[in-house]
Amino acid sequence: MPRIALVTCRPGPDVVADQDLPGLVEALRSAGAEAVAVPWDDPDADWGSYDLAVIRSTWDYSWRSTEFLAWAGKCAGLTRLANPVDVVRWNADKRYLGELAAAGVPTVPTRYVAPGATPELPPEGEYVVKPTSGAGARFAARYTSEDHDTAVRQIERMHAEGFTAMVQPYVRSIDAHGERALQFFGGRLVHASRKGAVLTPGTAYDAEKVAHPGLTAWQPTEAELATAERALAQVPGGEELLYARVDLVDGDDGRPCVMELELVEPNLFLSLHPGSVEKVVAAVLARA
Repeated sequence: MPRIALVTCRPGPDVVADQDLPGLVEALRSAGAEAVAVPWDDPDADWGSYDLAVIRSTWDYSWRSTEFLAWAGKCAGLTRLANPVDVVRWNADKRYLGELAAAGVPTVPTRYVAPGATPELPPEGEYVVKPTSGAGARFAARYTSEDHDTAVRQIERMHAEGFTAMVQPYVRSIDAHGERALQFFGGRLVHASRKGAVLTPGTAYDAEKVAHPGLTAWQPTEAELATAERALAQVPGGEELLYARVDLVDGDDGRPCVMELELVEPNLFLSLHPGSVEKVVAAVLARA
C-alpha cells in the first residue's frame, strides 16, 4: 500500500479551495493507496514517510517562491517528488518562455523587464503586463498605449516586491476563441478544456480576477496537440514529468502557440472531466 501525499496549501483569503482534491484523495484510497492531502508548509509533515509527494494545489507558491522552492528541494531529498524539483524550479519562472521560443516552439512574444531596468512598452495596440512568477492572473493587467503611466507604475510596484515583469501583446483571438488547456498525465493527453478571456480592459492589476471564466470541455485539434507535445519535448528533464498542462492560444497567423506551461500546480479541472480520474489515479500509482 503506497503512501502518497497530495501537496496543497492552507486556505486563505488569497487562495481558492481545490475542489478536485477530496475526490482525488478518495479515488486513490479506493485504488489501494494510503493517500492524504498535506499543506506544503506544514511544519509537522514527515515527508520522508511518503513513497511519493505529488504537488497538486500549492496555489500560494508564486508569491512565496523562494520559500516554496526551498521546500521542494528539501522534500525531494526525503521522498520522490512529482514533478521533479529541477522541473519545478525551471517552470516556476516564466522566463522559460524565452527558452521555448529560442528552440523554435511557437509562443506568445514576450519581453522581460528585470528590477532596475527601464520598461519599454508598446507604442500602440493592446498589451499585457504580469510577473514572471504568478498564477491565476495575479498582478496581471491589460493596457493600451493610453495607459502607459499606469503600466509603468505597475511594473515599478512589481520591481519593489522583487518581481521581474513580462510584457506581451494582448492576443485578441482569446476574445473570440478563448484559451485551450491540454492536460497530460503519465505522458498522455487525458483531457482538454477551453476558457474565456481573463483580463478585461480597465481592470486593475491588483484586483481579484476569475481565473477560468466560462470553462468548458474541449476536443483539441491535431495542430494543438502537436504544439503541446513540441513544447513538452523542450522541458529539461521532461522525461520525468508525471503531469503537465499546456495552455494554448491562436497567434496572429491563426496557428496555436504556447501561452504557458503549467508543470508545478495546474488546476486539473477534474470536476469537468470526471472520466479522467481513473487515468490520473493510474498514473500516480504507477509513479509511486
